[in-house]
Amino acid sequence: MTDQHDKLMTDIPVLPLRDMVVYPHGVQPLFVGTERSIQALDAAMDHDKQVLLLAKRDAETESPDRDDLYEIGTVATLLQLLKLPDGTVKVLVEGGVRARVLELDDSGEYLLADVEPLQETLETESGESIVRSVLARFEQYAQVNKNVPEEVVASLSGIDEPGRLLDTIAAQMSIGLEERQQILESADIESRLERVLSLMDAEVDVYQMEKRIRGRVKKQMEKSQREYYLN
Repeated sequence: MTDQHDKLMTDIPVLPLRDMVVYPHGVQPLFVGTERSIQALDAAMDHDKQVLLLAKRDAETESPDRDDLYEIGTVATLLQLLKLPDGTVKVLVEGGVRARVLELDDSGEYLLADVEPLQETLETESGESIVRSVLARFEQYAQVNKNVPEEVVASLSGIDEPGRLLDTIAAQMSIGLEERQQILESADIESRLERVLSLMDAEVDVYQMEKRIRGRVKKQMEKSQREYYLN
């Protein structure tokens, strides 16, 4: 297998994803039902277990071609594959590197891609400060967003690579597909930091505004009840 981090990678089976983005380093279970995607997984298992995960632009597109898929995805390793009784396949993948599609061949039984891995860049010596600032902000975010498990917040302090930390945080956030894809496409770590921070800030702001509105509504109801009893 070519070195994932700097060389062109050819003839990688493609797994189109519906309403999902898988980031590097993340381990994710996927359920696959279309015949074409199952054949792509079988081919990857028989070869070197490498597969390209590409999000579909429209979740309803059943047999996507190049125009229906984002051009940047994640090259992942298949850790486990289980064929279920109903004909679908459960697969466990581990994200490896960001990659840009150069060529996409849809002439066979499944999609094949030639890709160029994307190098992460960090212009300044600001790795440590990025880690500190984003960890502090995510702790605030997790207090607002109750969907983030406490053990995830605790485990983040063990990650000292800024890019990996940002990807791990992004995977936990309640954001839409386009925002997830933009984070995936941000190979420059500082621009990825700005995206992640602004999305966290936006959700915290919405929560605080909703909290203020709930407080005002509650006061108004209590006032109305008092006036009712007085009358």
